[in-house]
Amino acid sequence: QRCVVLRFLKSPPNQTKTSQEILHHLQNIVDFGKHVMKQFFGENYVHHGEIIQLPLDFVRQLCLKIQPERPECRCDKDMDTRSGFAMCLPNLTRPQSYRLAEHRPLLCIEIKPKCGFIPFSSHVSQEIKHKVCRYCMHQHLKVANGKWKRPSKYCPLDLFSGNKQRMHFALKSLLQEAQNNLKIFKNGELIYGCKDDQDCVSDWNELARHLKPFFFPSNGLVSGPHCTRTIVKELIQVITMTLLSSTDTCRAGDMKTVPLSQGRSYCEASAFNKELVRNGKHKLESSGLPRGCLLYKTLQAQMLDMLDIEGLYPLYSRVEQYLEEFPEERSTLQIDGPYNEAFYEKLLDLSTEDDGTVAFALTKVQQYRIAMTAKDCSIMIALSPCLQDECSEQRSVVLASKSRFTFSVSVLDLDLKPYESIPHQYKLDGEIVNYYLKNVQAKDDPVMSNLFKENEDCTLVLHKV
Repeated sequence: QRCVVLRFLKSPPNQTKTSQEILHHLQNIVDFGKHVMKQFFGENYVHHGEIIQLPLDFVRQLCLKIQPERPECRCDKDMDTRSGFAMCLPNLTRPQSYRLAEHRPLLCIEIKPKCGFIPFSSHVSQEIKHKVCRYCMHQHLKVANGKWKRPSKYCPLDLFSGNKQRMHFALKSLLQEAQNNLKIFKNGELIYGCKDDQDCVSDWNELARHLKPFFFPSNGLVSGPHCTRTIVKELIQVITMTLLSSTDTCRAGDMKTVPLSQGRSYCEASAFNKELVRNGKHKLESSGLPRGCLLYKTLQAQMLDMLDIEGLYPLYSRVEQYLEEFPEERSTLQIDGPYNEAFYEKLLDLSTEDDGTVAFALTKVQQYRIAMTAKDCSIMIALSPCLQDECSEQRSVVLASKSRFTFSVSVLDLDLKPYESIPHQYKLDGEIVNYYLKNVQAKDDPVMSNLFKENEDCTLVLHKV
């Protein structure tokens, strides 16, 4: 019996689409996963699904049943109950490589790693962007806007470093302040993480109670703080090993975009980095990620953002100007699809030398959209305990100190970021950087602080002469 997930399109109440529009949109999502993202990530990591049509009565009943379960922050959009079209996807909370016995317990960790590199583009106007990563800067603005109660110590550059010490620190930070970057499911049910923006649970003792049977099945571990710490440590170790593993033998995803050494490999705002500096130690450089692992492939796709939004925005404006003059060219330029092999082929041009053409501008815009998609994707790690004699060579296995797991790693949330969102990204980038410079860096730097103070307190007095 196959366990599947159904995905329906959602849209604001006043933006109802026709059945044909919904079918076209879903087909674009499937094609983009199949022809584009599979090329970057590889066959085993991307599950693009297929489109099916369901009886409308079944869809309406299903909608009524799940509506009370939907998080409040998602209820501003209505689920499509008129077309009957949906995407049928594998249930990624279960290991994908083989069929499991129905009674087997399942553990699934969902991580949204965010952008794993610091911009290296010469178009960057503020030096701080070459030193502090986007995620760490954005945290402060989010806290100021009331999205989160406190900033997370998680820094994506630590997770993407390939250095186990830094990766452990990053994962521990995610467990301390999950926000919407970490969720843990047990048998498909959320046991750890945020249900919505404000509902954040981080009770490690409760988490340890859920995980104890997975990591210490014989129950031979004493309870209390030591037990909790040990289980959390085991969990972090297992997640790290699965993230560094390669479960895809195909060559897809090996497209080299930019040498990883081009940008700096640490973020000055990282709590791990600050701790090193405080202890007078030299900075720990990255160990590098194994080429076959999903983190490596994710980072390569992210680094298609070679110009940064500051270098990209004028190119977007060039495309927009062209479309104003020739609106009928929009479909020829494949801005809204179809996302086929021809679309993928155009992404392979990695030149950054602007020849002034619309073709160059469009290629960089499309590469940026892919990069943004990779920066916002989620990684699913599905684990299930297995006995020693069950663990054959065909299965991916990871060992904990007292147990072993079969596992699979998948990537999801791979819908292409909208072309229309680029102006918003440009504006947001400016807001993030300006807020950080004024409210965070200025406090760390007395000279900067006084400069801002003088600017704010300055009053111009005009005297009659």
